[in-house]
Amino acid sequence: MAKVLIVDDEKSIRRTLRDILEFEKYEVEEASDGMECLVKLKQSRYDVVIMDIKMPKMDGMEALERVQILAPDTPVVMISGHANIDTAVEAVKKGAFDFISKPPDLNRLLITIRNAMDKSSLVTETKLLKRKVSKSKVQEIIGESEGVQEVKNTIDQVGPTDARVLILGPNGTGKELVARWLHEKSARSDQPIIEVNCAAIPAELIESELFGHEKGAFTSAHKQRIGKFEQANGGTLFLDEIGDMSLSAQAKVLRALQESRITRVGGDKEISVDVRVVAATNKDLRKEIEEGRFREDLYHRLAVIIIRVPSLNERKDDIPTLARHFVKQVCQEYGVPAKPIAPSALERLKEVNWTGNIRELRNAIERLVILSKDRINEGDVEHYVLPTSAAPSQKLKDIFARFESKEALLAFIDEQFAVYQNA
Repeated sequence: MAKVLIVDDEKSIRRTLRDILEFEKYEVEEASDGMECLVKLKQSRYDVVIMDIKMPKMDGMEALERVQILAPDTPVVMISGHANIDTAVEAVKKGAFDFISKPPDLNRLLITIRNAMDKSSLVTETKLLKRKVSKSKVQEIIGESEGVQEVKNTIDQVGPTDARVLILGPNGTGKELVARWLHEKSARSDQPIIEVNCAAIPAELIESELFGHEKGAFTSAHKQRIGKFEQANGGTLFLDEIGDMSLSAQAKVLRALQESRITRVGGDKEISVDVRVVAATNKDLRKEIEEGRFREDLYHRLAVIIIRVPSLNERKDDIPTLARHFVKQVCQEYGVPAKPIAPSALERLKEVNWTGNIRELRNAIERLVILSKDRINEGDVEHYVLPTSAAPSQKLKDIFARFESKEALLAFIDEQFAVYQNA
């Protein structure tokens, strides 16, 4: 049975609408103002909300804005006896499904409710479909090493909860992929995961990016902007490179986490948000705290669970599996048959010092796929990968071999430097 919430400060209107809708086999509940409406929406789910505009405590327009955040998939039909065209247009712009003048035409009201429910059902089906598609697009975490298995096990344990997670690890290790899997394993997976690279946004714009801004808040604020916290409402907010966030933005993020409320830049209205925050950084936040660049209270808010992603050099046994995966992936992207990779080539790849981690390995494999012939051999790795990443040149080896010890080499360097200074 479909469930309808009637929001109107006039008891007679609520009673009349209830009688009509219950006759049509709807389950009906009532609220006398916008505040009570929001309370009921937090407690229960409704298929349609019918809401008056003029009400005490919180009017319909303000309540409509809050409903869009609290229950964005619930269609709202606005009704009013004091409205005009401008009011109707404003209501629809703010997200109302339709607008009906009082006293409402009962046939039109019933048709509008049915249409709103049809649209709501379509939105739900579309989101479920997107959820299935998005799951197929989340790349698998490749590897069976002890460090990777620990990461996978932690994701399985923590993902279904709403616990905040701090992901630590060098650049290129796959911290973003861990965040995506935490979202996929959660009850929020049918809602968005919104990503913010804190290092890529100038310090003066980060607050606007996170919390949004009102029109006219600053010189270039020509229109209202919805921030990442609001965009992620009901879902997950991934704050990548959070160690690069300014202290002023850190203070506002801390407040948002403590109170589940934000305020747009240039605004004074508090907006409720329901967001799970996952953060990541390649920095030592304990050291950043000691040096006054990161708030200790924010660190403890974020680090309920800590996941450390190992570097590629710490999981070299995974390199053959990763290399085969990337060969297949790159060949598919270029539309060419998958190239076999020789076992000796895989062993040579394990000898490389992968300072750029998974990202560097993926680039190296792409280079090998493009430049090798029908098969990736050990010689291809030596020619196209090793010179750019690992072993010193033969000329340097010959120079080092002339000296019996490191001390002798350093003495030679000092001698040459003195000659250079006196020249």
